[in-house]
Amino acid sequence: MEAEVEGTMMSGRDQEPSRYYVGIDVGTGSVRAALVDQRGLLLAFAEQPIKKWEPQFNHHEQSSEDIWAACCLVTKEVVQGIDAHRIRGLGFDATCSLVVLDKEFHPLPVNHEGDSSRNVIMWLDHRAVSQVHRINETKHRVLQYVGGVMSVEMQAPKLLWLKENLREICWDKAGHFFDLPDFLSWKATGVTARSLCSLVCKWTYSAEKGWDDSFWKMIGLEDLIDDNYSKIGNLVLLPGAALGIGLTPEAARELGLPSGIAVAASLIDAHAGGLGVIGADVRGHGLTCEGQPVTSRLAVICGTSSCHMGIDHMVQGHPAFPELQAKATARCQSIYAYLNSHLDLIKKAQPVGFLTVDLHVWPDFHGNRSPLADLTLKGMVTGLTLSQDLDDLAILYLATVQAIAFSETSQTAFYMETTSKQIKVEANKYPNNSTSVNMENMNRR
Repeated sequence: MEAEVEGTMMSGRDQEPSRYYVGIDVGTGSVRAALVDQRGLLLAFAEQPIKKWEPQFNHHEQSSEDIWAACCLVTKEVVQGIDAHRIRGLGFDATCSLVVLDKEFHPLPVNHEGDSSRNVIMWLDHRAVSQVHRINETKHRVLQYVGGVMSVEMQAPKLLWLKENLREICWDKAGHFFDLPDFLSWKATGVTARSLCSLVCKWTYSAEKGWDDSFWKMIGLEDLIDDNYSKIGNLVLLPGAALGIGLTPEAARELGLPSGIAVAASLIDAHAGGLGVIGADVRGHGLTCEGQPVTSRLAVICGTSSCHMGIDHMVQGHPAFPELQAKATARCQSIYAYLNSHLDLIKKAQPVGFLTVDLHVWPDFHGNRSPLADLTLKGMVTGLTLSQDLDDLAILYLATVQAIAFSETSQTAFYMETTSKQIKVEANKYPNNSTSVNMENMNRR
């Protein structure tokens, strides 16, 4: 049974601001909604779990209808008790999952079972290994926009997999292929426009040149070119641009909002997080970036793809996990809060980080998306002993957290180094305009 919506009210509501805004964030395991005012203060928050299926290894699926229903639940939760006519805008961000609909916008199956309710190939799905290898072997010029090598988690290999494996029940009937953020904005407005954010990062679209016909022909998906790319998007908007005439009456009823509220073109979830962090008001916190231009800031976003999956895998697979669950439940704590407190108990005189001096983790359990784009990489643990008690589990948990943190730091350093070199190269190309930098050439997901 699914958990009920978890809602949180913030004290800022007492001041009755004149304008409200609603943001909806669709993650891997849940949908979250937030109500903020014109000052950017968080007034209410709600969360609702969403379903996931794994019918076979490396196949991960969801339901667009289930996701939309969760969006409606959390939105209704956060707007309770306010004057909804003061809401001035609604925005969505989501994971880069692939939503498949027929020509009448009904769900189509992305599985051999023919279950049309499961019409979303999740971002972490790795079924299209053969397809992405063939795409990368083409060395097509669009690959330069994704670091030279396409990840199996991007949309082109998944589309090719559908054509080669589910032609009759899915591909031939398909009328629309959406990135999940764009599906949500369509659901809210009836507008099939795509966000530049998703298309550039996951679909090989160029902000300067648009779609490249030769790429789709080369990989065997020339049928997507038909009708001016209507199936994957021929109207592309900047993130945040207003869509159509706003919220449709049907969507408004489902979300519990007035119709006509402005709806923004969407963002990928990590990009939305990055924008929020970089644009945050940092005054009064003693940070070095206070008073500096926003271009001096760097945001590191760590979500499910980089953290939770690896940590959950290590913790839940340990023999002491049932004991951990029981003790955490007895204390009314999450398992991770309990592990953190347990580490403090066993660290003795040394800093807690020294507990892992002989234990090391390589965290690429699901391959490496960035910066290597190597799905063949595997995880590794060195320094294991025969111990299987709770102390051992806590130390393994710590080693995994350290490995992920080090990996994120290394990626950041890698990006900064390569981006710095690219800026210098581009600046030399344009000596009279050092700001004329082709950002697409530096985009590595």
